[in-house]
Amino acid sequence: MATLSAGALTLADHAKRLDPNGKVPVIAELLSQSNEILEDCVFMEGNLPTGHRVVIRTGLPTVYWRVINQGVPTSKSVTAQVDEACGMLEAYSEVDQDLAELNGNTASFRLSEDQAFLEAMNQAQANTMFYGNPGIDPKQYLGLATRYSAISGAGNSQNIIDAGGTVSNNASIYLVVWGENTVFCPFPKGSKAGLIHDDLGLDTVIDSNGGRFQAYRTHYQWKNGLVVKDWRYVVRIANINTANLVSGSGAADLPVLMSRALDRIPNFSMGRAAFYMNRTVYSFLRTQALAKSQNVLAIEKGLSQFGTPMSWTSFQGVPLRKVDQLLNTESRVV
Repeated sequence: MATLSAGALTLADHAKRLDPNGKVPVIAELLSQSNEILEDCVFMEGNLPTGHRVVIRTGLPTVYWRVINQGVPTSKSVTAQVDEACGMLEAYSEVDQDLAELNGNTASFRLSEDQAFLEAMNQAQANTMFYGNPGIDPKQYLGLATRYSAISGAGNSQNIIDAGGTVSNNASIYLVVWGENTVFCPFPKGSKAGLIHDDLGLDTVIDSNGGRFQAYRTHYQWKNGLVVKDWRYVVRIANINTANLVSGSGAADLPVLMSRALDRIPNFSMGRAAFYMNRTVYSFLRTQALAKSQNVLAIEKGLSQFGTPMSWTSFQGVPLRKVDQLLNTESRVV
């Protein structure tokens, strides 16, 4: 896999830098364990208080063949500025003091509650990375499915591969190359990367009837966005009919489609590549791969972003990641 430059930081990298004791906060580990996409995302501080402004080249300069004693005209490339907004995902937790202290281990009890909030935040973030649509909910940022949503007439249509499904029980596989010049997740300028967990301690809170009681309060906030700086470094395999996968009749040939997706990427040395799919597609990919050859998929070993040993399944050297927020009920992409 490609090695990212020092400016391309994972969530764990930011967590290590923010911890004064040099330790990885528990919350960063929990987030990564419950959502495999965070093993790959590149997080970068945006250049705007609300997100990131990126300059995208939209046209190449004109070049000329020259003959002796004859000049050529000047030319230039064409660029465009795009502002990518970040969304703010937030939640508050309030746990009755007597309940938290009932078992004699207040910290453990509150951590168990933290895990539930972290999972909820995690699922919402993963869902938005793919299906976020400011046209429907202006508070969200633009997700990958929304960006790669049309085969006909779209500028990035050549990076959408049609798997043939025609109804609304479809799924998608995404190939993403993460890097500071390809695809990354910005957080607002001057803010912190990843989920912010503030222990507000004991406070007097008011119940629904206006009564007051003492409770431990916690605030969770995650400011995040998505920048596709170069659309050529994302490939969507759309219209995978999941019913056909189950029946085996007319099923999409997933290894062939993924091989085609790999050929759409201009240069894998630009970042860290990974395939993303839900558990249904992942399972049938393994079944189809075994039917072809035991060498189609490989088990690779290495270190996680937290430095711990791990292993993963790969397809032609590219890791396979499971994302439960990817649906089996997508409409046909046309």
